[in-house]
Amino acid sequence: MISRSKFRLKLRSQILILGPRTLVMGVLNVTPDSFSDGGNFLSQEKAVQHALQMERDGADLIDIGAESTRPGSLGISAEEEWSRLAPVLAALRTRLKIPISIDTRKGEVAAKGIESGAEIINDVSGLKHDPRIAEISARARVPLILMHMRGEPQTMQQKPFAREPLKDVAHGLRASLSIARKAGVPNSQIILDPGIGFGKSYAQNYELLAKLPQLAKLGFPLLVGTSRKGFISKILAQDAKSPPSPRPAGAAAESRIWGTAATVTASILQGAHIVRVHDVAEMVSVARVADCILNPTLAPKN
Repeated sequence: MISRSKFRLKLRSQILILGPRTLVMGVLNVTPDSFSDGGNFLSQEKAVQHALQMERDGADLIDIGAESTRPGSLGISAEEEWSRLAPVLAALRTRLKIPISIDTRKGEVAAKGIESGAEIINDVSGLKHDPRIAEISARARVPLILMHMRGEPQTMQQKPFAREPLKDVAHGLRASLSIARKAGVPNSQIILDPGIGFGKSYAQNYELLAKLPQLAKLGFPLLVGTSRKGFISKILAQDAKSPPSPRPAGAAAESRIWGTAATVTASILQGAHIVRVHDVAEMVSVARVADCILNPTLAPKN
């Protein structure tokens, strides 16, 4: 458990203070093939209602993605990605009171998203896919999330994993930082994400969570996204040698929530400033309790 550094993130609408408490970023996938909720929010109406519900549930940010980057995904064109995003952004722009982040690897989509009201760019490729995103972020003066991904979504879980995951992540993030700085993105507008589940083995994901304080030494706020990912379900999978036990409907989903809750707690206690989650109401509760463990002065006096 570490003392979390404080940062000020300048958005167009406000200044976000990172550190005193954990910010919860709600995930909105307007895709047919995302690993956890693909197809659930393809329609504009369902996507908008889900975003508004996450806001009511306590989300501090909403991260909207229109291209799946799950293991094995092939990617889509910028035109198709924008056709999914545009109507949702248009509908949320005047209704959502919390900031919107755009999860994209494409400069064209990032630029259009900012024009349509997005205040943060979340690039899961760490500027490897389209370095122009750094220039767009610098020009628009919007914060940039740089995530580490080993390889490409289509093959990232097939390639040999790094021998030393922490060194690999730190090296990759430094390379992303170099691109961003050269494009004029100020350090104060950058957030780093170790990329849990992106080109790492199951064990390496747990190792990275345990070693987050070492990534914090890079001097930037940390975002961690573990929600519902395979390394959680793998550890919770029932031993095939054991006789099956009766489980009520919805038990699988509940187990993902509890497993996610454990990783969210660990992330916060190890220094994460933002957690990216699907189950906002539950993880807001988790974050509030974890924050009080990290900083007991936040707890009620009686």
